[in-house]
Amino acid sequence: MLHHIVLEVSDLGRSSGFYDALLSPLGWRRHTGSEDAVGYGISRPVLFITERPDARAEGALVSLSTSGIAAVKAAWEGGCQSGGSNVAQPGETGALGSGSYSAFLRDPDGHDIEITVGGD
Repeated sequence: MLHHIVLEVSDLGRSSGFYDALLSPLGWRRHTGSEDAVGYGISRPVLFITERPDARAEGALVSLSTSGIAAVKAAWEGGCQSGGSNVAQPGETGALGSGSYSAFLRDPDGHDIEITVGGD
């Protein structure tokens, strides 16, 4: 079982605004926050962003599951409006490991993020 994920970002203020907008429609909230890190989750923090001025995305993909299409669309829109860039608009997908409906975007540092309707 996955315990948590840490993503290094170059500007914590910019990235926390992006993740606030992306994760809120999924029911996630900030659980922790300090000068150099922010932790997000539903019941506990599982996704942390930490500031490192020379942070670089290295080809990872973080996929976040939600229960419905409306949340996928809202999260993608929030992320794109808050400094993220579109990779694939919300729609049906056959991507490896994805649900039947997903959206893909990049955070301000280039980390790939998928929001998908989760399955059991």
